[in-house]
Amino acid sequence: MVMDTLTEILLELGIDRPDIVEGAFLRKDLQLDSTETVQIALELKRRLGVNVKLEARQDTTIGQVCDKVVQAMSLNPAAT
Repeated sequence: MVMDTLTEILLELGIDRPDIVEGAFLRKDLQLDSTETVQIALELKRRLGVNVKLEARQDTTIGQVCDKVVQAMSLNPAAT
């Protein structure tokens, strides 16, 4: 569910589906800038009801973002 939601967000940002793999880094591999990274965090909050902090100074993989979302959801059982 988390990966599906993140995939939808990345597709909306113009990332090609074959590039959306767990090991892909948001900046290095997908060429996302800080504004797009913030958009991802905002969309995750809107769609899943969780706050996920995506570090501006540290590149994160798609898998790590999913892990952060799952962790945030476990801390907030009201999240969908």
